Amino acid sequence: MCAHLRWNLVALAAAFAVVIGLAIPSAAGQLVIDIGAPRTMESATLLARPDAATITVPMDASYGREMTYRAVPLRALLGVPALPPGKVLQFVAADGFVSNLPASLLFPADGEDAVPWLAIEPPDAPWPPTPGGAATGPFYLVWLNPAASGILQEQWPFAIVKLQLSDAPATRWPQIAVGGDAAAASPARKGQELVTSQCMVCHKVDGAGDADIGPDLIRPHSPTEYFQPWAFRALIRDPGSVRSWPGRRMPGFSKDVLSDGDVDAIAAYISYLTGRRK
Repeated sequence: MCAHLRWNLVALAAAFAVVIGLAIPSAAGQLVIDIGAPRTMESATLLARPDAATITVPMDASYGREMTYRAVPLRALLGVPALPPGKVLQFVAADGFVSNLPASLLFPADGEDAVPWLAIEPPDAPWPPTPGGAATGPFYLVWLNPAASGILQEQWPFAIVKLQLSDAPATRWPQIAVGGDAAAASPARKGQELVTSQCMVCHKVDGAGDADIGPDLIRPHSPTEYFQPWAFRALIRDPGSVRSWPGRRMPGFSKDVLSDGDVDAIAAYISYLTGRRK
């Protein structure tokens, strides 16, 4: 439940440099792509690709407005027709944010679905910080037609430093999977999908997860144990309305991002895992 509109070290360093009057020279970024044979690519190399194009994103998830980028088609960059069975593509960011995107989003069977592009920050024309003050470069996953595939806020990772294959989260960490003890129509099943894609980018869940920006959502206690239902919903919508402290990074999720039903499903899933905690 920690959004990717975050204050990161790059943004803080840039702000500090402005305060003390230092100029930060533009630098080319490096991206590691490991989907079998690791390779490192420079910004200039990516910008020079023949399939690099100027694209306009009508409503960018991180900036909340129209943005224009030089970008390359992600599928062509990966150079594979599909992900191996049971694998996800993991996007690792400079500040510890980790997003796992399934093959169903990246390589959909229906050509009308959302199209992923890797935006490359030109060294001589850096992108502005987000409204939350975060630096998004040098590499940022953006989407054209995101609504067609239900792309959510946390599936726009930025400040990317590495792309790599990984087992699906529930395969790597069986303790987060909803088992046969839950009904097929249980909201906890939908909650698992949402927590995996939207919350585990920053939080661990019962010790599972690669990110460690926010606290574990299950241990030692889960928020569904110490918040009443109304307070849990308020925490998702506007964290500062429930509790706030210096350095808090979690912004709210509007109903356009997570519906009331989605929030209830997240609560159901967290309660389900809490009940199985040993």
